[in-house]
Amino acid sequence: MVHNFNAGPSILPKEVFQAASEAILNYNNMGLSILEIGHRTDAFQAVMDEARSLVKELMQLNDQKEVLFLHGGASTQFFQVPMNLLAADRKAAYLDGGTWGVKAIKDAKLYGTVEVVASSKDKNYSYIPDGYTIPNDAAYFHYTTNNTVEGTQMHSIPETNVPLVADMSSDILSTQMDFNRFSLIYAGAQKNIGAAGVNLVIVDPSILGKADRALPTMMDYREHIKNGSMLNTPPVFAVYVCMLTLRWLKQQGGVAAIQQINEKKAQLLYDTIDQNSIYTAPVAKKDRSRMNAVFTIQDTEVEKEFLTAAKAEGFYGVKGHRSVGGFRISMYNALPYESVVTLTEFMKEFATKKG
Repeated sequence: MVHNFNAGPSILPKEVFQAASEAILNYNNMGLSILEIGHRTDAFQAVMDEARSLVKELMQLNDQKEVLFLHGGASTQFFQVPMNLLAADRKAAYLDGGTWGVKAIKDAKLYGTVEVVASSKDKNYSYIPDGYTIPNDAAYFHYTTNNTVEGTQMHSIPETNVPLVADMSSDILSTQMDFNRFSLIYAGAQKNIGAAGVNLVIVDPSILGKADRALPTMMDYREHIKNGSMLNTPPVFAVYVCMLTLRWLKQQGGVAAIQQINEKKAQLLYDTIDQNSIYTAPVAKKDRSRMNAVFTIQDTEVEKEFLTAAKAEGFYGVKGHRSVGGFRISMYNALPYESVVTLTEFMKEFATKKG
């Protein structure tokens, strides 16, 4: 049996694969594939409407929030956010918590002043900074909720009156929170929402139009809102897979139910790491990610043996990000608890042999 711990594109529910594969051959008994139906048709409009409705329901969003499905992935949002929200004579506040925060900060500096309020670079991003001050005159405060590379996660929402902007690409819909506190949320789909190729953006229109900057039509959130995420041809199949995945999440009991499972998976894995001295978890315990657990083995030869043995057992995606090494176990919503049980049994046995 194969167990998929890939960090993204990552595991999807089997039910989603089944429905998507059937739709590729014959969507809703139309005699057409989902890959070839027009995006202006009633058939696809129903898909888009349901996907947006499910996002609002699962996140308990208020009526002010607009839900968009856009091209470009989360990396496009690194510049689209400041392009829309940051005037040249204003500043934005950013938290530097890791790889993706660094990239977002770099692009934001193209459009205005960026104040980095805190950074955990001093300890290789092994913790989430706290005790920082968010300037009241900032146009917005941006942070990454979960750092896939470094294995850290924000477990609370910062207190501020400044508009909050969050990159939730790797932990969206995995844990309950007041999503209405954010003025803008973005998330690449390929971890908890669906297949790669589409980006979810949730935005409060009241923060738009204040940057006093000429925007290319495709970069203007207001144009996408006006056109219902169909300003141009949307990534039809990727949106459809999102809809199926959101349906599946609702059937599981929604975010509250999946959070309980995610906590159980993470607890089991971290307990295994902590109880076997061969493994070292570099992340501060209070900031450990429930989505991406990272650990190392001190002996590089033993690390190689672990990877070889893991592959032989059918564990995929356990190698750490190329920039940090070690191991990374991604436990997104669709990963069954049983996969973590099987992995931890393997880890214990390996530790007994090599410890």
